[in-house]
Amino acid sequence: MGNTQKSQQEAQPAYVLHSYPFRETSLIVEVFSRNFGRLAIVARGARRPKSAVRGLLMAFQPLQLNWFGKAELKTLHSAEWQGGQPQLQGMALLCGFYLNELMLKLLHRDDPHENLFMYYQETLQSLASQRDYAAVLRRFEIRLLQELGYALTFVNDVSSGESIVPDREYHYQIEYGPVVAEGRNSHQIGVQLSGKTLLDMAADNYRDPLTLQQSKTLMRTLINHYLGDQTLHTRQLLKDMQQS
Repeated sequence: MGNTQKSQQEAQPAYVLHSYPFRETSLIVEVFSRNFGRLAIVARGARRPKSAVRGLLMAFQPLQLNWFGKAELKTLHSAEWQGGQPQLQGMALLCGFYLNELMLKLLHRDDPHENLFMYYQETLQSLASQRDYAAVLRRFEIRLLQELGYALTFVNDVSSGESIVPDREYHYQIEYGPVVAEGRNSHQIGVQLSGKTLLDMAADNYRDPLTLQQSKTLMRTLINHYLGDQTLHTRQLLKDMQQS
């Protein structure tokens, strides 16, 4: 009896990141929970027309989940919708799928990130209510990498230790940070960007179009590095939609 109790979790705040069919009538649901991080849960019978959870296991909606099991694949007992999150539509919906794909590919299972959970919740609210989607995505990407322990430096030249100067050019070197550009014909490695962009990113300010453009290039390079050989499918969808 005691072992069963230990393996049972009740009223756990969570979001669905992704789900796919399992056997004839079930689903495997990848969730991001506040207290346990990313988990895989089997929802038995969830694809049956009369299933109590069939319409609940949707992405971007706050849920409370009850599950049990000690194996890596847990079993869903029940789910309750918490409300309060407007439905994402159009570009906001695609941005939401991008966030979910990032977390699926960068977060380890069973690794709690309570601060990231709260920030993810806030980011979904921002996507539903704002239109500066690129800025919302950059903020989330930075927070995600920081939560995963990747130090991102925006205010100091990591080579000299000096403060970043807005009107100077820098090269941001992966897993190191920004170093001042040595000259126009320099072949330094890393992403080239202005000091102003670095300071804008540190201040969470994306109003300058150049900052928006250069920060996108930098974050794409960093995320590609940490993804390794994994591909982000939603990134291409976002690109196609912005060009149409």
